[in-house]
Amino acid sequence: MKIHRSINLSIVIILVLSSCVAKKKYAELQQRNSSMQTQLTSEEEELEKCEAEKARAIAEISALKATNQGLQERIKDLNNTNAALLNNTGDLATLSKKAAENLEKSLESMKEKDLQIKSLRDAVNKRDSVTLALVTSIKGALGNLNDQDIEVNVEKGVVFISISDKLLFTSGSYKISESAKTILGKIATIMKNKEEIDFMVEGHTDNVPIKQNCIADNWELSVLRATAVVKVLQEDFSIEPERMTAAGRSHYVPLAENTTDANKARNRRTRIVVLPKLDQFYDMVEKGMEEAKANSQKE
Repeated sequence: MKIHRSINLSIVIILVLSSCVAKKKYAELQQRNSSMQTQLTSEEEELEKCEAEKARAIAEISALKATNQGLQERIKDLNNTNAALLNNTGDLATLSKKAAENLEKSLESMKEKDLQIKSLRDAVNKRDSVTLALVTSIKGALGNLNDQDIEVNVEKGVVFISISDKLLFTSGSYKISESAKTILGKIATIMKNKEEIDFMVEGHTDNVPIKQNCIADNWELSVLRATAVVKVLQEDFSIEPERMTAAGRSHYVPLAENTTDANKARNRRTRIVVLPKLDQFYDMVEKGMEEAKANSQKE
């Protein structure tokens, strides 16, 4: 009995000891497992970081590839643009040379035109000086006459001597009075002193119809009066007929409205027009133009 108790006690002791050893091992294993779990969790976190870094790297590489492709295309565009600019530069150089030549020609043309304008201005000034001298000599030759009966005017470079009909004719007549020849004689003196100048004699009437059987109308009266003046200048004062022209204007170029006796008297007049030698004036202008062109070519 004692032996059986001893055996049971031994078994119990062995089991207790075995149980103690197992618990210790289990604790160690559990501790080791916990440590490995912690390490695994850390490794997994590192793996996730690596995966994230890899994804970012892949994304950056893709972006760099896209950027590189864009840069390549940009470089290609810039090369094309540069080639086009080089071509344009060549074209611009050609155009600039042509533009410079055209500008030089334009400047030469402007210089020639300036000289021509100066020549024309000189010709006009010379004509105006001659006209002024002519007016002065006419007024000096006519002397102190009533301005209402004889007027000397300049219109557009042309000199006019207007003589009231009451100084030359009786009403409705074209016969020149003896006293009128004094005035025509003074005008003849001017004509003789200006042999290079021609004259036109114009007859003007008012609008009152003529009442004479031998004269049809105011047209005819104005022409007959102009012709009478021309004949006196030719026959009495020896003025060359080829230098004179007789013209009738009837009542169609009045100085004033034919509404009063005073205005009608103004309109009844004989006008002597000093005809400018336009051919001489144009010859002078043309000569000036030729000289201007020659001077421009010399420069």
